[in-house]
Amino acid sequence: MPQLSPTATVVQNFGIGKITLVYSRPSIKGRTLFAENSALAPLGKLWRTGANQATRLTFSEKVTFGGKAVDTGSYALYTIPNANEWEIILNKGFNNSGTDGYKESDDVARFKVPAVNVPGLNMETFTIELLNITAESCNLMLMWGNTMVAVPVTTNFKDKSRASIEAALKTDNKPYWQAAGFYYEYEKDYAKALENVNQAIETNKDAFFMYMLKARIQKELGDKTGAKASAEKTIELAAAAKNDDYVKQANDLLKSL
Repeated sequence: MPQLSPTATVVQNFGIGKITLVYSRPSIKGRTLFAENSALAPLGKLWRTGANQATRLTFSEKVTFGGKAVDTGSYALYTIPNANEWEIILNKGFNNSGTDGYKESDDVARFKVPAVNVPGLNMETFTIELLNITAESCNLMLMWGNTMVAVPVTTNFKDKSRASIEAALKTDNKPYWQAAGFYYEYEKDYAKALENVNQAIETNKDAFFMYMLKARIQKELGDKTGAKASAEKTIELAAAAKNDDYVKQANDLLKSL
C-alpha cells in the first residue's frame, strides 16, 4: 500500500558540501491545521515537523543554522508552531520516533523565526525545500496550508577553499583556472585572478571561456583596452567553436565598456 505520508529525500549541494533532508509528508485532507487542539501540528506543542520518524537534517560541512553554529552530522528537526512565529529546534535525536525520546538536553540549536501567512499558497501536502541558494547562503523553507516559515542557513567555504587552492598552487599540478575563478568570484582579488587566468590560458590557448573571464577581470581592474582585446579574442575562438552563448556574452561586455 502507498504510504499515507510518503517519505521524501532532498539532497542539495551547498558551499563545498551538501545538505540532506529526509522527512515524511502528511496532507491536510480537510482537517484543521495549526490550531490549539488540532490533530495536525497543534499550536504551542512540540512537532516532529512532518510525520512518522523525526525529520532528519544532515550537514556534510559546518553551517550556521538560524544564526547558531552547527557542526557536521545528522540532527532531528523539531518545531513548535505558533500563530506569528515558530520555534525551530535542532536536536541530536535524529533516530527518534517522532517526538518520542526527545530530550531538551540534546538540543544543539533553538531559536524563533516569523511565520508568514501567504494568501493563495494553499499547500495541501507539507513541504520542506531549500530555496534562494547562493554559494554561501540558502533558506530552509517550511510550507503547509498558507503558512510559510524560512530558516536562514549560511556556510563559510572560503577559508577552506583558499587554503586548498594555495596548497595546490605549490604542486606540479597547479589549478590556475580554478584559482582564477575563486579569486574573481569570491575574493574579488582581481590582480590574483588576472595572474592565474593568464597562466591558465598558457595551458589552453583556444579556451574561449578563459578569455571571457579575463575580459571580465580586466573590466573590473579598469583596463578597458585589455578587456576589449580579450572579449574580441573570445568572439573569435567561440565563433570557431560554434558557441553562440559566449559570442553573445563577449558582445554584451563590449557594449558595456
